[in-house]
Amino acid sequence: MARPKCCRRICLEPNCKIFKPAGIPLLSLEEVVLLVDEFEAIRLADLEQLYHDQAAEMMKVSRQTFGRILESARGKVAKVLTKGLALRIEGGEFKVTEK
Repeated sequence: MARPKCCRRICLEPNCKIFKPAGIPLLSLEEVVLLVDEFEAIRLADLEQLYHDQAAEMMKVSRQTFGRILESARGKVAKVLTKGLALRIEGGEFKVTEK
């Protein structure tokens, strides 16, 4: 039996919830859902350029869990970019906190 997911902490909710290729109607695109904690992991690791242990501490998860979240997020973003899909950011168990 798997352990229950703990509530992840995020500092910033995304301003935009959907990204898609220009000129293609959203209705005709397959969507990939990026969870909000995956969005936060990409923001911390790639935009803020934090080490995984620092980012994991901010999200209140282990470094290994942070690595798995980040790996999943990067895989989804790569799929969206290479296949021309839409990206929707929503869902997951999280709590918005201050830095």
